Amino acid sequence: MYKKIIVPVDCGQLDKGEKILRKAASLLDAGGEIILLTVVEDMPGYLAIDLPVDVIEGAIKDGKAKLVELKEKTGIDARVEIRSGAPAREILAAAGEHGADLIIIASHLPDLANYFIGATADRVVRHAKCSVLVDR
Repeated sequence: MYKKIIVPVDCGQLDKGEKILRKAASLLDAGGEIILLTVVEDMPGYLAIDLPVDVIEGAIKDGKAKLVELKEKTGIDARVEIRSGAPAREILAAAGEHGADLIIIASHLPDLANYFIGATADRVVRHAKCSVLVDR
């Protein structure tokens, strides 16, 4: 059905990541590609000054290790990609750069903060130029 699928995974919720990765594999055309993505959020300058220099580098290494482990656990062939920045913006950028025809993103029940600033999944749905499947 789809030739290129972006699967953004929150490394703090790998169980949801496994579920959407398996769903992506079931929707992928023969010869298609899955891009397993995680985004490490940038630290605001006023916080970064008090943190050790290698915190972001450590988060990037940890994110990559978790995605590789997820890929191996499921046995699903996927390209692992790590980005740094605002999650919704980076997911949309990855979809555009790779020419994705589907983004599969996990969602959660909204809490009070989501009503004021919006969830990542909401932003991706509103601004994506390709199809988006939100898995609850």
